[in-house]
Amino acid sequence: QVQLVESGGGLVQAGGSLRLSCVASGRTSSTNKIGWFRQAPGKEREFVARINWISRNTYYAESVKGRFTISRDVTKNTMYLQMNSLKLEDTALYYCAAGAMTSAEYPYWGQGTQVTVSS
Repeated sequence: QVQLVESGGGLVQAGGSLRLSCVASGRTSSTNKIGWFRQAPGKEREFVARINWISRNTYYAESVKGRFTISRDVTKNTMYLQMNSLKLEDTALYYCAAGAMTSAEYPYWGQGTQVTVSS
């Protein structure tokens, strides 16, 4: 099992920045990709970004490309999502998730951290 705990959410004005963190513990050797997803009220959960834990290759949704940056610190088993130039439409519950690069699935999920962008 892998446990994921997110933090760093909060209330920010449009144009501002936040950095989300996701700490992984447990059998992390079974996973080599970590992703961020988000879900806004009344909408389906959507992919935001992912990183290959080993190669550091990254991939972003078009809606956040150029504004968000995903990174990881292997010494702390922690993944980050730096969010800049935040927009109202970025308001959502943000989740980190983990899985294997050989699968499209993310078996492990955190509990989520709320990001609210105000005008």
